[in-house]
Amino acid sequence: MLKTFKKWWKYFGAKLNSSFNEKADPKVQLEQAITEAQDQHRRLKEQAASVIANQKTTEMQLNRKLEELEKVGNNARQAVLMVDEAIKTGNTAKATEYTSAAEAFANRLIALEREVEGLKTLALQSAQASDQAKAAVQQNSSALQAKLAQKQKLLSQLDQAKMQEQMNKALGSLSETVGQDVPTFDEISTKIEARQAKAMAGAELEGSTVEAKMLEVEQASINVEAQARLEEIRSQMGLGSTAAAAPVADAADAVATDPAAGGEAQTGQA
Repeated sequence: MLKTFKKWWKYFGAKLNSSFNEKADPKVQLEQAITEAQDQHRRLKEQAASVIANQKTTEMQLNRKLEELEKVGNNARQAVLMVDEAIKTGNTAKATEYTSAAEAFANRLIALEREVEGLKTLALQSAQASDQAKAAVQQNSSALQAKLAQKQKLLSQLDQAKMQEQMNKALGSLSETVGQDVPTFDEISTKIEARQAKAMAGAELEGSTVEAKMLEVEQASINVEAQARLEEIRSQMGLGSTAAAAPVADAADAVATDPAAGGEAQTGQA
C-alpha cells in the first residue's frame, strides 16, 4: 500500500510539474535560471576565498616556524660553543649547565623541523587547492558570462516567437471556420456579395415586368407634357422655341468637336 501511494505521489508531482512548466512564463524562468547561476558563482567564490585564505594562513605559519627554527638553531649552536669553551677553561659546572641548555635547544630544534616539514606539505597541498579554486572560479565566470550572453539571445528569440504567434493568430482569424463568436472577413464578404446579387436579380426581374413598362410610358407622357408647358411659358415671354434653337446648338457642338468640318464650312461661305 505504501509503495503504491509513493508511486501515485510521484505521478501527481510529475504531472503538476509538467503543467506548471507549460503555463510558466519562459522569461521569468530564464531570469530564475540566471539568478540561480549567479548565486552558485557567488557561493563558489566564497568557497574559493576560504581555500585561498587557508593557503595564506598555512604560509604565514610556515614562515613563522622557519624564523623560529632559525633562531633555535642559532641558540643551539651558541650553546654548543659555550659548552666547548667551558670545558676548555675547566669549568665543569658551567659545561654541564650549557650542555643541558644545548640539549633543550636541540630537542626544540627537532620538534620545529618536524612541524616545518608538516607545514611545508600542508602549504603545498593548500597551494594546489588554491590554484584549483582560482581555476574553477575563472571557468565558472566564463560560463556565467556565456549564459548572460545567451540570455539576451533567448529573450530576443522569445520576443520574436511572441510576435509571430500574434501574427499567426491575427491571420488565422481572417480564415477561421463558421461557428465562432465573431464572423470572419470571408464570411462577411460572402454574405454581402450574396445580398448584392439577390438585389441585382430582383431589379432585373422588376425591370422586365409589364408594370415597369407602364411606369416608363407614364413617365414619358409626363416628360412630354412638361416640355409643352415649358414651350408655352417661353412663348408668353417672347423667347424663341427650344425646338428651333436645338439645331443651332447641335451644329455648334459639331463644329466644336470636329474642327475640320468647321474649316470646310468657313471655306464654303467664302
